[in-house]
Amino acid sequence: MKKLPIGVQDYKKIKEGNYTYIDKTKYILELISSEAPIFLSRPRRFGKSLTISTLYYLFKGEKDLFKGTYIYDKWEFKEYPVIRISLLDVSTENEQSFKYGLLEIIKTEAERYGITIENTNYKYAFNELIIKLSQKERVVILVDEYEKPILDNINNKEKAEKYREILRDFYVSIKSKDEYIKFVFMTGITKFTKTGVFSALNNLNDISLDKTYAQMLGYTQEELEKNFKEHIKETASEMKMEEKELLKNLKMYYNGFSFDGENSVYNPFSILQFFKKRKFQNYWFESGSPSFLYEYIKGKKIRYEDLVKYPVSELDFSTREIEEANASIFFTQAGYLTFKGKEQYGMEYEYLLDYPNIEVKNSFSKMILEANYELERGKIKEINKTIWKAIKEKDIEGIIKEIKRIISAIPYNLHKKEESYYHSLIYTILASAGLNVTAEELTNLGRSDIVIEEDIIYIMEIKIDKSAEKALTQIKEMKYYEKYKGKEIYIVGININSEKRNIDEYKIEKI
Repeated sequence: MKKLPIGVQDYKKIKEGNYTYIDKTKYILELISSEAPIFLSRPRRFGKSLTISTLYYLFKGEKDLFKGTYIYDKWEFKEYPVIRISLLDVSTENEQSFKYGLLEIIKTEAERYGITIENTNYKYAFNELIIKLSQKERVVILVDEYEKPILDNINNKEKAEKYREILRDFYVSIKSKDEYIKFVFMTGITKFTKTGVFSALNNLNDISLDKTYAQMLGYTQEELEKNFKEHIKETASEMKMEEKELLKNLKMYYNGFSFDGENSVYNPFSILQFFKKRKFQNYWFESGSPSFLYEYIKGKKIRYEDLVKYPVSELDFSTREIEEANASIFFTQAGYLTFKGKEQYGMEYEYLLDYPNIEVKNSFSKMILEANYELERGKIKEINKTIWKAIKEKDIEGIIKEIKRIISAIPYNLHKKEESYYHSLIYTILASAGLNVTAEELTNLGRSDIVIEEDIIYIMEIKIDKSAEKALTQIKEMKYYEKYKGKEIYIVGININSEKRNIDEYKIEKI
């Protein structure tokens, strides 16, 4: 059984070290035929650095490393000078250290080729390196995490803009020295804007939302089942479940990331960690969610409903800088939201947003409860246990009582006399417990407020200053339960009293 490449981002090490490798070179062959610089944004820990590494060895002409891959007999392997730049290596403490860091990267790259850089300005040093390296062959430039200094300062607009100006000056060399360059590939978490870092690169080919490359990073269902066959078998046996059941659970927990609104992929990091530890856990989210995330949620008073209420278009991703973009745009690029479908209006497409899977939904909901509703982490953990126990005991009344208790603990000044406020709050409470819960679940007759889909289906409708009976009547009239026929179903009507700021009535019926 091949080893799991956890934390291994070097293509050569994976190929020579008997690690599992998912062959993505079919996409790479398509990429390297491009004359224009290419840009691809993806969330963290999605394989961007491994893609950069794969391209590096490809352009170094190391053909033997590609035996058994799609590209092996389809590309004329030839060695080119390659400049690798990773902004992960640069200090962003202040402007001076940032500029110094860029200069050091250029000097280090030059040393690998026995070249001395005479310029002490980061921008001109980059120009010098490109020109000197191109004397033998045209240069390949690979840039990883191109905007990290900006993301590090997303809550400091002034500093973010200063760093953007520095990067703009730095990257303009790619355009001005085009005649010396063979191929350019750049990655990051967020897309650029026309006036931002890449304003000078008007020929940049952004493939971030291109359907052709939607499954280039991440694992498809087919790749999962084909490449992890032995791991699936052993894990299912250890966890005492059928392989079919294991695959179903894996899909719910770790699949669902979509970059075109049609095709989805698994997060690679979560899958590798799962097969190593053989238990369902929130691996990706808890592996290093940016430190600014909590403050970002708190500062903008993020609610679930605000994030998913409106569809977004491709234009929404490139009209504002990331620190000024709507929260839904930022969280989509960071991987906490994803495309769950798309609708066409004339020549334009709009994308529907939601959490990609249970892992992200669960962890993100906990963070919202803590940052936005001022609930303590210990209290959230206690809530989660109580709700989980109630759902296993099929005690829906116990869940509602727990929800009432939680709502009463939220400071009165944070409440809003809006149905949407309580929809978001109740959904977030349930999602934080790790339940398979959906909001605004679409049926052929309308959208139900909240659906819990575990062994039993619970369909909830929430009203404010009306009645639980009216909420139940709406579920019946709109037949929200039709799509779940054949399962055990309960419908739940809830009424919120806006003066008391809590649930004052609820009714439960079995369908």
